[in-house]
Amino acid sequence: MLSIVVALFVIGYAAIVFEHPLKLDKTVPTLLMGSLIWAVISLAELPVVSHLGEVAPITEVLLHHSGKIAEILFFLFGAMTIVELVDLHQGFSVITNRINTQNKTKMLWIISILAFFLSSVLDNLTTTIVLISLLRKLVHNKEERLWYAAMVVIAANAGGAWTPIGDVTTTMLWIGHKVSSGSLITNLFLPSVVCLLVPLLILSQFSIFKKGVLKNGHGEVVVPGPLNSSTVMLIAGISGLIFVPIFKTITHLPPYLGMLLSLGTVWLISEYIHPDEDFKKERQAKYSARNALSRIEWSSIIFFLGILLAIGGLESVVANAAAEHPVGLLRSLAEQLGRVVPNESYVAVILGYFSAIIDNVPLVAAVMGMYPDAMDASIWHFIAYTAGTGGSMLIIGSAAGVAAMGMERIDFIWYAKNITWVAMLGYLAGVGVLLLMQ
Repeated sequence: MLSIVVALFVIGYAAIVFEHPLKLDKTVPTLLMGSLIWAVISLAELPVVSHLGEVAPITEVLLHHSGKIAEILFFLFGAMTIVELVDLHQGFSVITNRINTQNKTKMLWIISILAFFLSSVLDNLTTTIVLISLLRKLVHNKEERLWYAAMVVIAANAGGAWTPIGDVTTTMLWIGHKVSSGSLITNLFLPSVVCLLVPLLILSQFSIFKKGVLKNGHGEVVVPGPLNSSTVMLIAGISGLIFVPIFKTITHLPPYLGMLLSLGTVWLISEYIHPDEDFKKERQAKYSARNALSRIEWSSIIFFLGILLAIGGLESVVANAAAEHPVGLLRSLAEQLGRVVPNESYVAVILGYFSAIIDNVPLVAAVMGMYPDAMDASIWHFIAYTAGTGGSMLIIGSAAGVAAMGMERIDFIWYAKNITWVAMLGYLAGVGVLLLMQ
């Protein structure tokens, strides 16, 4: 029956990878996969191990996994709502509307550095959407804009890797007590900077950024100007997100509580602030938190629920029932992998290449269940870096890349031919820095 559990995961994972050819939202197979894996474990009465490494009742183990999953989902829900509230009040335009250079190389550096730091407090997906919308206003030439958009993807992924709130995978590692916020920032900031700088320095030498100046025109999307409430909401939103790691450090409570506190504060501010001079009650709904809630990508949250349930099943189901010390399936796989590739850092580097092809969320979730290393062990920093930045090597390898691909119709072959090798050099340079630091 264990083979059926594995088969369910393989089939479900394949459906996720081939989401576009199948024309099936990846949330569907994750929900089916997560539910059916636990159903098979229960019906076949397969033994499961708890987080303490002991065989335990399935209801007790499932309750533990559900609680850990809920922490991640509550965290994501709060972060997404805060970002949407800031966006409703056009808070990001306070930053983006200050960019007015016509020098192509200077624009490349400004956009890349902005993407790097914005994604460290927002996320790579939101940052990419905001900055590509801005590029449509600033870069009228479609061919030129593709190069800027590609650099935004690399910068956003690099920026999201070094903070606990910058990427879903780093958030998972942080909430799962694999990394601490201070150690993550200290260990990954420099490698992430190098991961950005190497492609940035290379692309700066390309002739497309050396010839002529930018000719601004009426792009496809115009970034609206700030409202009276934009600055306040931007400061409130960014401060609220930054406050979450501080809250955890001071109170030692789970991060989602700090995120909910920040959401409540930003929501409170949004209830009483007026977006413009001519603010009427009937327009209040447009800028309300209820409207922000309706804009949240709920399918992504449900996707995380399904995939984490499935990974929890694989982590818990016993792979060696006859052994004196039974271990879960994922831990058993890690032991076998350790015999083939003894160095865990190399495993993490390989994981980065895989994350360019398939979704990094289930990859990281699986690895978290494979290794028993303590918090802030070197492998967790490696995984945070490689899973976060490895996706830049292909346009389909990250949420940021997929967003850019959809917004700018970036061709897969064009990206692979022109950007992949540059992104790979940045990725490997960051790995080298991380190895030297450790």
